[in-house]
Amino acid sequence: MKNIISTICIIAFFSSCNDNAKKEQQTDATMESFSEFAENYYQENLKLNPISATQAGDSRYNDLFPNYLDSLQIEKTKSFYKNTKKVLANYSDADLSESEIMSKNILEWECDINLETLSFKNFRYFPIDQMWTVNLGMGQFASGASAQPFKTVEDYNNWLERVDSYLIWLNTSEENMKQGMKEGYILPKSLITKIVPQLKEMTQPNIEDHLFYSPIKNFPEGFSEEDKNQLTEAYTSMIKDKLIPTYQKLSDFMAGDYMTAGRTSSGIASIPNGDDYYKHQIKLYTTTNMTADEIHQLGLSEVARILSEMEKVKTEVGYKDDLKSFFNYVRGKKELMPYSQPEQIISNFNDIHETMKPQLEKLFDKKPKTPFEVRQTEAFRENSASAEYNPGSVDGTRPGIFYTPIPDATKYNVYSDESLFLHEAIPGHHYQISLTQENNDLPKFRKTLWYSGYGEGWALYSESLGKELGLYTDPYQYFGMLGAEMHRAIRLVVDTGIHSKGWTREEAIQYSLDNEAESEAGIISEIERYMANPGQALSYKIGQLKIRELRTKASLALGDKFDIREFHNQVLETGCVPLALLEAKINRWIDKK
Repeated sequence: MKNIISTICIIAFFSSCNDNAKKEQQTDATMESFSEFAENYYQENLKLNPISATQAGDSRYNDLFPNYLDSLQIEKTKSFYKNTKKVLANYSDADLSESEIMSKNILEWECDINLETLSFKNFRYFPIDQMWTVNLGMGQFASGASAQPFKTVEDYNNWLERVDSYLIWLNTSEENMKQGMKEGYILPKSLITKIVPQLKEMTQPNIEDHLFYSPIKNFPEGFSEEDKNQLTEAYTSMIKDKLIPTYQKLSDFMAGDYMTAGRTSSGIASIPNGDDYYKHQIKLYTTTNMTADEIHQLGLSEVARILSEMEKVKTEVGYKDDLKSFFNYVRGKKELMPYSQPEQIISNFNDIHETMKPQLEKLFDKKPKTPFEVRQTEAFRENSASAEYNPGSVDGTRPGIFYTPIPDATKYNVYSDESLFLHEAIPGHHYQISLTQENNDLPKFRKTLWYSGYGEGWALYSESLGKELGLYTDPYQYFGMLGAEMHRAIRLVVDTGIHSKGWTREEAIQYSLDNEAESEAGIISEIERYMANPGQALSYKIGQLKIRELRTKASLALGDKFDIREFHNQVLETGCVPLALLEAKINRWIDKK
C-alpha cells in the first residue's frame, strides 16, 4: 500500500504560528485540553493538506491543491513542527490517559521525523518519479474512480480549480529539477526512461480519449443538458489549452536535457548528503534506529532461512533440479498461467476471499464495516505499478480498493495470489486501515497516519496467517507465500546494497533473479522502485519480524491465557504507530494479563 503523495505532501501546519506561540505561554489552567489540541491539529491538517482530506473522504477542500514545493509553505511547515513540539511539552503525562500519552508520543515523532525530512533537499529536487509521486495520484483522481468525487456539478467545478493549482505544481517541479541538476540532484537515467512515457500519456491529442476527460463520459443522472454542455466545454478547454501543453513541456524537458544529465549510478549515496539521507530514510520507514549494515546482515540471514524452506517445497512437488532452475520452472509453468482475461484474475481473488471467510473469526473478533473491492490497475500506470491497496474513506462510504496490475492476462502467474490477497486486502491493509478509521476511541489525526514499518509489517505478517485461514493447501501457493517473504527479505539486502554498499542496478537485479521466482520484468520494476524511494522497501520485513516477535513473546508469557484474537486486537486498535511504541504497548498488555 502507498500514499499518492510524498512525505512532504502529507505534512501539516496550523495557519497561524502566532496562535501556537500564544498557546506556549498559556498556563495549565487555561490551556486547551489535549483532546481539543489533537482535534485542532487534525482540522488544520485537513485545511492545509487538502489532498489528504480528499483521501479521507472530507470534501470541504476538494478544489484546492497547495504548491507543496513553494519555499514559503515549506518555511511555515518548519515553524509549525517546532512550535507544536513546544506546545506538547506543556502537557504532562501524569495528566493524560494511556491513549493520550500514545497520541502525544506519536505527535512528537511526527515533529521530529518531518523536521528531519525538511532539512534535506531531496523532496524539492525529486518531485517526480515513476512510481510514488503526486502526479500519478492525480491521474487516479482524474479517472473519476478514485477518492476525488464526481457526483455533483460542484464536484466537477472543484476538480477544474484543483487542476489549475496542480499545473502550478507541475511547473514548479520542472524548475526544481533544473536547479537540482545544477546542484547534483538528478534521478538515475533508468528511472527517467520510465517517467517519460507516463508524461507522454497525458499529451494524448484525442481529447475524448484523454484520462482527464473520463468524468465527462460518466455524468451522473440528473445533470441538466446546460450543465453537461458547460462542463464538457470547460473540461475540453482545460485539457487542450492547459493540461496537454504543460505535460508536453515537462515531457520534452525530461526526455531531453534531464535525460542527458541523468546519472548512471543507482544509489542515493552518489548525491550530496546521500549517506545521511539514507540513514534518515531508514528511520522514517522502519521507525527504528537500525543501521544499514545491521539490516543488510539480517536480510542475508533471512534469505538463507527462506531458501531452506523453499527446498522443502521443491522436494514436495517432485522437482529434481536445483532451486534456481525451479524458480524458472515456476515462472514459466503454463498451469500457473490459466487465464486469458483480466476479469478471470479479479474473480480468482474474490474466490480466495470466499475460501477464507469461515476461518477469519478464529483469528479476528473485530472486522471492518468499510466495503472492499478488487480492481485492475488503470492502464496509464499499469506497466510500472505494483499491486496496492487504496484505503476507503474515513466514513466508510467509499470502499477500500485492492488494485492489481494485469498488463497481459495470458502471462499472469497466479502462484502468489493467495499471499498477495492476504497482504493487500484481508486481513492485511484493509483490516488494519479500516479498523483504524472506524475506531472512535482514537483522535481523528491518528486515523489517517501511515507508518510503513507498522502498516507494511502488519500486511506481511498477515501473509503468514494463510494456513490458519484455510489457504496454502496447494504447495505452489505456499511456495508463493515463501516467495513473497523472500521478496521482502531480498529487499533488505538489495536496498541497503544499492544505497549504502555501492551496488549497481544490474547487480541488484541479478541477486534477486538468483534468489526468487519473480519474473525478470517484475524484478526490474522492483529494483527501480527501491532506487526511486530509498528505505521504503525495508519496512515490510522489519515490521513483520517485530510483530511476529511480539506474538511469540506474548504466547510464551501468557500460556493458556493467550488469545490470538485479543493479541490481534491489541496490535490493530492502536492504528499506525512507530514500532517502539507498539512494542511498549504489547509489553504493558502482557504485564497486565
